[in-house]
Amino acid sequence: MFQLGKTIVSEDVIEKDFLCNLSACKGACCIDGDAGAPLDADETKILEDIYPKVKPFLRKEGIDAIEKQGVFITTEEGDFETPLINNADCAYVIFDEKKVALCAIEEAYNQGEISWKKPVSCHLYPIRVQEYSEFSAVNYHKWQICDDACTLGEELGIPVYKFVKEALIRKFGEDWYMELETVAAKMKTSK
Repeated sequence: MFQLGKTIVSEDVIEKDFLCNLSACKGACCIDGDAGAPLDADETKILEDIYPKVKPFLRKEGIDAIEKQGVFITTEEGDFETPLINNADCAYVIFDEKKVALCAIEEAYNQGEISWKKPVSCHLYPIRVQEYSEFSAVNYHKWQICDDACTLGEELGIPVYKFVKEALIRKFGEDWYMELETVAAKMKTSK
């Protein structure tokens, strides 16, 4: 672990390799698990605002889940998440012709309907950020459904932090990311 500003960063973010391999996993991270995507408080308002523009991209099951539960849910712990369809798929998941799970929010973004790409937690994956009162913990989340992504990242030599560069800049800023690259370069030369 090392500190960058008000973040504590796991060395795995630099040392592990990762590149999403959708053809292998079919977007399992959007349909497996027992919780929706974590949301920042400000993202709940964004979801409320963009829902009318995202709705045409959704499956009927997603619309039903959102209209029953809301565009987001609040957990017992007070955290915010995307709602689920029957405690499985994210309500915002859609499928392409090859049955690969995609994000309806991102599809609306790609089509120019909205200017917000998707929840930052989804954009950052496989990095998870845990907020504490004094700092943010930035960790690599290892999940077996991403084994193919780890293999592909290793084959191509793409570290986790480079795979999620855009998302890290979105979350922490350009200066923070440049500092991370400096730490990564020092770690690489010290080995």
